[in-house]
Amino acid sequence: MNGTHWIIFILIIQVIHFLGTWKLYVKAGRKAWEAAIPIYNGIVLMQIINRPKWWVILLFIPIINLLMFPVVWVETIRSFGRKSLLESWLVVLTLGFYIYYVNYTMDVKYIEDRSLHPTTALGEWVSSIVFAVVAATLVHTYFIQPYVIPTGSLEKTLRIGDFLFVSKFHYGARVPITTIAAPMVHDTIPGLGIRSYVADVDPKTYKNSILNKTHLPYMRLPGVTKIDRNDIVVFSWPADTVYRFFRKERGVKKPIDKKSNYVKRCVGIPGDSLAVIDGYVYINGKQTVLPDRAKPQYDYMAYSQKGVSSKLLKELGVTDFNRIYISPPLNQNQLNQIIPYLLGRRESKAQNAEILITNHLGIPTSVIRKAGLSLKEQTDRQRLLTMTEDLAEKLKSNAAIDSVVKIISPKGEKGYNIFPQDDSYAWNNDNFGPIYLPEKGKTVALDLEVLPLYKKIIKDYEGNTLSVDGNQISINGKVTDTYTFKQDYYWMMGDNRDHSEDSRTWGYVPEDHIVGTPIFIWMSIDNFRDGWRNWSIRWDRVFTTVNGSGEPVSYFKYFILVLVGWFVFDFFRKRRKKAQD
Repeated sequence: MNGTHWIIFILIIQVIHFLGTWKLYVKAGRKAWEAAIPIYNGIVLMQIINRPKWWVILLFIPIINLLMFPVVWVETIRSFGRKSLLESWLVVLTLGFYIYYVNYTMDVKYIEDRSLHPTTALGEWVSSIVFAVVAATLVHTYFIQPYVIPTGSLEKTLRIGDFLFVSKFHYGARVPITTIAAPMVHDTIPGLGIRSYVADVDPKTYKNSILNKTHLPYMRLPGVTKIDRNDIVVFSWPADTVYRFFRKERGVKKPIDKKSNYVKRCVGIPGDSLAVIDGYVYINGKQTVLPDRAKPQYDYMAYSQKGVSSKLLKELGVTDFNRIYISPPLNQNQLNQIIPYLLGRRESKAQNAEILITNHLGIPTSVIRKAGLSLKEQTDRQRLLTMTEDLAEKLKSNAAIDSVVKIISPKGEKGYNIFPQDDSYAWNNDNFGPIYLPEKGKTVALDLEVLPLYKKIIKDYEGNTLSVDGNQISINGKVTDTYTFKQDYYWMMGDNRDHSEDSRTWGYVPEDHIVGTPIFIWMSIDNFRDGWRNWSIRWDRVFTTVNGSGEPVSYFKYFILVLVGWFVFDFFRKRRKKAQD
């Protein structure tokens, strides 16, 4: 629905409210007409039920209002003596229409000074839970949202297993588009595996579905800053058509705010001309200088006649590589014990052996002994490594290594699944562009050559119809050779440049997909994806800031000192109070 539709809807709600409550307003000593004036009637109702007037604001905040309306309905009937558990359930399950029954059929009396405290332990518990959820949902939706890094696209800047707080107020919180949704969850209800929101996601029917009429248009609260180049940004994945990950299902049309959240570095902002040359990002013809906390990684091939040793790599701090073991044929019991550590395995008939592939951690010695294995690690003369440029220089200077070569896809070589997925553009991850990043209000010339770059913007992000007849391009049924953009667009890339699916794959990130920016790491777990038995806390990353200059400093010890200080203070404060009593 657009803004006009929502105003009409709100006015209809006001009529429903007036018809269902005007008698109760009168019995509470108010005027009947006071139940009919939008917003004012809410303020009066809060006075009738003895609740704070600012509750009215909560009734207009998406998602929060879904929690507050049932509370107000229950409080309304209780203010007129209807306090039974059955009636509380009736008013909630009838979506407040039980108030009509009370208003027109019952001779109720207004209780002006009723107790606002729950009369049972269950009531106390429910009341506490409801308002805790309201407060948490308000913070989660409009201020700070927790987030965990699930993939290595920003290694070593943000690491797999980093638990973050993401600020939504920096760029301005995006008002929820799906107005009917479960609080504090994203697109799926945990444990149930069902959608957490009401929407028609069928690509064939979503445009005209009555379910989607409940959605708000895109709106954003004022922010305290704008996205700048090289900011780390959390955003809704523009290409998300996945209902459930890791299941082969037909694509869906998700609401913007329910698309999966990604985190990348914003390397280009609206109005920029961006190119990637030999793996480096250039903006407006100049190579980008990343912040000192950024640790971009690239793929290298290391060579050594004596073999590139895993032990040497670990000593130097290289962690993104695989290890290969050769083992005699395994029985089922042995295989079961080492499966948690394997990335893959294959049989070698020539060697009458099994080839086992693991990550850089390998298979623990204790597991090898327990399973009675006889393993030999294969040390190849050349090894594919993912590492920072500093690590690459360290490795080059080591006497045990003959050479280290950065792997670059040459210019003109077409990469796999590279934006805009058109044969006219022979781009790859290392040599890409130049490409213009659209800016709101700016107009570009449109022809068949550049159309692949802007087609998704025109059709999907800005809701136009697009057709091509010969050399003629028509937008919304009108032939045109220009297009004016309705919003800003950004370019997002991972610091792990050769192992990041980002804008080089799915293109521009629209402004209405921006969620926020990570500001704080409150926990960091190494080996996060290898099972909890292998977890270890990265203490140097706990309670560190994401942005800033210089090496991150952990504030965890200061937090512990403050916490201990508080408990000591509270102990002596209670002791003194007890002595005075």
